[in-house]
Amino acid sequence: MRTKNPAVQQTDEHILAAAEVILHRRLKRLGKIAEPAAAGRYLRSRCGHFDREVFGCIFLDVRHQILAVEDLFLGSLDGAEVHPREVARRALTLNAACVIAFHNHPSGNLEPSTADRSVTSRLKEALSLLDIRLLDHIVVSADGFVSLANRGWV
Repeated sequence: MRTKNPAVQQTDEHILAAAEVILHRRLKRLGKIAEPAAAGRYLRSRCGHFDREVFGCIFLDVRHQILAVEDLFLGSLDGAEVHPREVARRALTLNAACVIAFHNHPSGNLEPSTADRSVTSRLKEALSLLDIRLLDHIVVSADGFVSLANRGWV
């Protein structure tokens, strides 16, 4: 439930930002991502509460060590335009061997859409031409997360 009181909303944003910092430190301490649940928990805190759709990636090296976590595309309430060539360009710049894509659903509905599955397929195909593996695409909301890889869609 969203509040209209700006002071409360600002406090909530500070708390969520602090939680993101803490989870990012934990993720860095782990050094690598070994399971979708670890990435999902971090991403849920990072962008599950956003009121606009954001698409980003976790870039990993060959041992799944975290190179970077970046928001790449900012959208509207119900979508973000994703360009696989920009994801590939950033992965090459970072010398990433693997990528975990993510985006939030501001509506709270965690069910991946047809468009989500389509962009996952296009992204996987584009990255594979460059020998970069798409490990997962995680959909998050304030209430949880869904791994498309766990559903067999990556």
